[in-house]
Amino acid sequence: MEDYKKIYPLLPLRDIVVFPHMVVPLFVGRDKSIAALEAALSFDRFIFLSSQIDPSTNDPVEDDIHKTGTISHIIQMLKLPDGTVKVLVEGRQRGKILHYLPNDRYFQVTVEEAPPVSFTGPRAEAMVRNVITSFGGFTRMSKKVPQDLVDQVNSITDALRLADTLAAQLPFKVADRQAVLELDTVWERLEKLLILMEAEIEVLEIEKKIRGRVKKQMEKSQREFYLNEQMRAIQKELGHGEDGRSETDELEDKVRERGMSKEAETKALKEVKKLRMMSQMSAEATVSRNYVDWLISIPWHERTEDKLDIVEAERILDEDHYGLEKVKERILEYLAVRKLVAKLKGPILCFVGPPGVGKTSLARSIARAAGRKFVRMSLGGVRDEAEIRGHRRTYIGALPGKIIQQMKKAGTMNPVFLLDEVDKMSTDFRGDPSSALLEVLDPEQNSTFNDHYIDLDYDLSDVMFVTTANMLQGIPLPLQDRMEIIRLSGYTEIEKLHIARQYLVPKKIEENGLSKEKVFFSDKAIIEIIRYYTREAGVRSLEREIASVCRKIAREVVKSDARERIVVTPKAARRYLGVTRYRYGEVEEKQSIGVATGLAWTEIGGDMLVIEVAILPGKGNLKVTGKLGDVMQESAQAALSYIRTRAELMELDKDFYQKLDIHIHVPEGATPKDGPSAGITMATALASALSRAPVSNDLAMTGEITLRGRVLPIGGVKEKLLAAHRGGIKKVILPRENEKDLVEVPAKIKNSLTIHLVEHMDEVISLAIDLSKKAQDCSAEAVEAPQAPPESGPPDEDVVTH
Repeated sequence: MEDYKKIYPLLPLRDIVVFPHMVVPLFVGRDKSIAALEAALSFDRFIFLSSQIDPSTNDPVEDDIHKTGTISHIIQMLKLPDGTVKVLVEGRQRGKILHYLPNDRYFQVTVEEAPPVSFTGPRAEAMVRNVITSFGGFTRMSKKVPQDLVDQVNSITDALRLADTLAAQLPFKVADRQAVLELDTVWERLEKLLILMEAEIEVLEIEKKIRGRVKKQMEKSQREFYLNEQMRAIQKELGHGEDGRSETDELEDKVRERGMSKEAETKALKEVKKLRMMSQMSAEATVSRNYVDWLISIPWHERTEDKLDIVEAERILDEDHYGLEKVKERILEYLAVRKLVAKLKGPILCFVGPPGVGKTSLARSIARAAGRKFVRMSLGGVRDEAEIRGHRRTYIGALPGKIIQQMKKAGTMNPVFLLDEVDKMSTDFRGDPSSALLEVLDPEQNSTFNDHYIDLDYDLSDVMFVTTANMLQGIPLPLQDRMEIIRLSGYTEIEKLHIARQYLVPKKIEENGLSKEKVFFSDKAIIEIIRYYTREAGVRSLEREIASVCRKIAREVVKSDARERIVVTPKAARRYLGVTRYRYGEVEEKQSIGVATGLAWTEIGGDMLVIEVAILPGKGNLKVTGKLGDVMQESAQAALSYIRTRAELMELDKDFYQKLDIHIHVPEGATPKDGPSAGITMATALASALSRAPVSNDLAMTGEITLRGRVLPIGGVKEKLLAAHRGGIKKVILPRENEKDLVEVPAKIKNSLTIHLVEHMDEVISLAIDLSKKAQDCSAEAVEAPQAPPESGPPDEDVVTH
């Protein structure tokens, strides 16, 4: 027994098992391994080769190396330039490590040799035949076995040599080869090899079956699809594993994990199933894929948590906007109710007001105060219904409507959704977008909003919709009925001063590279700009003028390198902005006959309207000029009819209208004007011209007149009073039924005006016309109405002095 024990240097191997009769090149780089080779070369060129248990171990110890290995002979060794060694070895016989000898330079072991044992007889013959038959089946199934190996195996008659050759050459795992090497008898080794080959043959048959199944399903030209199908078939055959999952599998997982409604998930999975059966290059596959992607990308259950701190929300609203108390109050009410009620449908607000009063920025501020995402959609010029509802998927390049697109952008189910310029939509042959908005803005219907592209019910009930408009007239009545309309009037002079001081001036100073320490706008300078360089309800023009001043200051600073603080005074403002554009206070300097001042409402706020009447010799014709609408022309006729009914009280001839031509003109003839609210102003101007008594020059009025002289209520009271205040008017005549609207007018405006509430035209004439002042008391400039023709009586017949 001692004859079979010898001492050898040990070379641990990685990812390879060396068998007897096997010649193999090895690349050696570890210092211990190179030292073992040198020791073997210096003695008898024999070395013991054994595989590591874990090939990733760089510095193995005794327990990391298999006990069973192969005693090998070094045929040739070559040192390479990179320091590694290439060695050619030949396995001679098996051996087993008994124990390790102490050696610091390399592993040195005592090995018990296992001399070869002959295996003959009928059992050996039967086993060899079975192994060779199995090997033949393996070579027929696998294309990886070289022909020279087949010839070599067929020529081997020794069972031991056959076992070593097959174990070394066939594509088995390292662990399986090591298991074969460790078996003691040839019978066991051949039996193990037979099992391994049969298992490989079974795997190869399954692979062939998979390839055949896939080929039947796919066309030859669709290579990419074929590979995907093959991968899926492999997964199906093995029944496990996540690697190599197809794109449609990932898509299906996303659909199931998205948390869609049951209807949406069913439809999406149906599309994914169709996608599996299509070529990825086909147009139909692209349509289906895009549809599923849209279903996955839009929010189904994501929500932001509302900020229900009323005090904090109020602070944010005040920080962003000055005034606008009614709007802020409505938002805070919503948040308060939301705090008390878990489920509350989002409000649908409509801000109506002139440009520049902060409607759009207010919606953004609401989102910040409520802690919600903000999305905006401009409806100006939209004339296609598909912009709202989307196109059906049958069209090439179809997409969802802007509502769904913006919901995807928001990423939540409860954003603040701004529909800007809702009054600017138009209608043509492609549909009516305002009708499509009826479903979106109806709290009872928008929980099941149906986009043509998505073709599923989508819940918009949690969205806080905010719409903006300049005029209600451009919004269809059914759409108005679905919204809570909040009017934003123009700002007063004091409000504009606060806005400029708190927001506009600091903003423009920073934008133009200046600082508060270097530039200061006095309140008088801001008032100067407001009065003489802007004429608007909002603050956009004011912002532009302030920006213009800042740019000119920036130029001066750069040019002169001025370091002292620049104070913008009224005089400096005029120097920077040039000639004044507007005259502050449009009050007529002198009382005039046939001239009355009215108050009008426009898209940009209130305005003052001068109405002039001239009396000419003629045949009773009434001429109305100034680009007036039908309603305003009818108001002129109603005013004349009223004056005719009052001819006797005004001491006019009963047939005065038959001998005179009356011309009513409203200046600024290029601007269209319409509406009934100028009725009492026209009647006053007519009464003044016919009685030749002047109208008070610091008085303005508004109201609709009837044939019986009743004064009916009008709209836009706040805007009209703001215009009167801007124009320097002292007294205003309003219909008595508009007394309720004075609540919304700022106290400062009401205190600066003397407001007369009237019910009848007789009251208006008594307030507006001083019949004690006849034409002879008026200036020549004011007396423009000619005398009646001679045949109507004495020259002063129509002039009655009270």
